[in-house]
Amino acid sequence: MAGARFGQFMKMCHSSLMLTPIVSKSQFPSKALCRQKLMSHIGNGQRRVCLQNYSIRSKMSTDDVLKGLDETQVKLMQEECILVDKDDLNIGSASKKTCHLLENINKGMLHRAFSVFLFNSKGDLLLQQRASEKITFPDHFTNTCCSHPLNFEAELEEEGAIGVKRAAQRKLEHELGIVPKQVPLEDFHYLTRILYKAENVPKDGKWGEHEIDYILFIQRDVTVKANPNEVKSYRYVSQRELKDLIDSSETDGMLLTPWFKLICNNFLFKWWNKLNDIESQADRKVIHVMS
Repeated sequence: MAGARFGQFMKMCHSSLMLTPIVSKSQFPSKALCRQKLMSHIGNGQRRVCLQNYSIRSKMSTDDVLKGLDETQVKLMQEECILVDKDDLNIGSASKKTCHLLENINKGMLHRAFSVFLFNSKGDLLLQQRASEKITFPDHFTNTCCSHPLNFEAELEEEGAIGVKRAAQRKLEHELGIVPKQVPLEDFHYLTRILYKAENVPKDGKWGEHEIDYILFIQRDVTVKANPNEVKSYRYVSQRELKDLIDSSETDGMLLTPWFKLICNNFLFKWWNKLNDIESQADRKVIHVMS
């Protein structure tokens, strides 16, 4: 039945508009990639009919990749992330689950993300260790907070990266219990973006990351009340302590997220030295492709 409805949906849209399909049923299991283009090209009446005809989501196989995983983290996989092209142009949305499935990443699916680096008044950086319950990169040490703006109006707004900053404020509270008034939006500094791709560790052949990651710096003294389902541990580090941690991570068996390693190896320490003039380090026109 779902297949028949999908066919009727595409036939109706093509016959009236001659649109090129944005996504095929065989590629991705959700309607998300179609929605934005439809919204811009289809009149109100046709749009309602098309979206209704395609309202039944395709199902994953009975051997669901989420089976047996933490219930809270599984629910978070329903969140709608923002899909982008390699120029960071919004092309639609898809569930967090869909975005992080390796089979979709290997077909080119790319989504928007952010990484927050929060420093206290002494200039030390707040690190977190991701909880064991996390589906991707569990138990890894990383920067203060890493997540995604979601597909709703406040976090879709792109002027001055305000949507990303709102998402960062939301997730700092969710993961670390840092209340929004301690991290006001105007204190976030959007520096640049990186594009990277990584397979999950431990490798499972199921999950990965393929993101355009907005790098946000903020210097504030905050109160941390970590969510144990998100954060296993946290600590502040100086530059010297972080360099020592990175140098000894392999011999000590300490796991570091791939995006954090890329940012450390290419940018972090030169930016850290400019905390008092961090805007001078902004490079917002370039998306740095990294591997």
